[in-house]
Amino acid sequence: MNTNFSSIKQYLKFYSIDKINGVLADFGVSSHQIDTKSRGFSIKSNSRLDMRMNQNQSLDAYFIINNYSEKKLTSIFLNYGELKKANIFSNIIINKRKESLIETTFQLKKAISKLYNEKNKNKILSKVFQAIRIEVNNELNEIKTFLKKSSEILIPGGRLVCISYHSLEDRLVKRFMKSGNFEGIPKKDFYGNIIKPFKGIGRIIIPSIEEIKINRRSRSAKLRIAEKL
Repeated sequence: MNTNFSSIKQYLKFYSIDKINGVLADFGVSSHQIDTKSRGFSIKSNSRLDMRMNQNQSLDAYFIINNYSEKKLTSIFLNYGELKKANIFSNIIINKRKESLIETTFQLKKAISKLYNEKNKNKILSKVFQAIRIEVNNELNEIKTFLKKSSEILIPGGRLVCISYHSLEDRLVKRFMKSGNFEGIPKKDFYGNIIKPFKGIGRIIIPSIEEIKINRRSRSAKLRIAEKL
C-alpha cells in the first residue's frame, strides 16, 4: 500500500476487494527515510526540521517546534515521548526560539543540550525526536484507524499481524487484539459474557540475538498475531 495505514479499506475497495484473509502491518520508519539526511528523522544528521513521511503535507517538525504553544509541546513530549519533566523541555524550546528560530535538527539538539549528558544522550534525543515525528505524521491515530478497519475487512479466521517498535504502538496493538478497543476494557454482551473479537496466536515474537547483530534496527521490534473470531 502506497498510502496511509488508515486508508486500507478505501484502498481495497478501489480494487473491488471487500474482505481479506490476512494483513501484515509494519509500523516502523523505513531505513530509507532514516538514512536520507534531508528528511530530518535521524538524531545523527544535521538537516532542516522536517520528519514528514508524506512530503506533500504541510505540517512538519519545523512548524511544531517554532509555533506550538508551550502547553501543546509539553503534551507531545509527555504523551508521545514519555519524557519525564516534559514541561522543562518545552519551556527551554519556547525561550530559545524567542532568541532565534530553531531550524535544524542540530539546533534543536543544542537548544535542549542542558537536559542530557553523554550517558543518556541518545535515549533522550530519541524520545524527543520520536515525540515530534509522531505528531507530524499523526502516527498513533493512523494505527488506531487501521486496526479498526482491519477488523471490519478480515474474514472470520483471518489473521492480523502487526510489528511495532515502541511501547506506544505495542500498547495499542496489544489492547486491540485482546479487547477490540484501545482502553483494554473487555466489552460484554447482554448476558454479561465477554465479547472477544480476536484470539491471540502464539506468544509475542521478538528478534533473536543473531538477527539484531545483522540488523540492529530490529532490536525493539515486537510482532503480535491475532485471529479474527
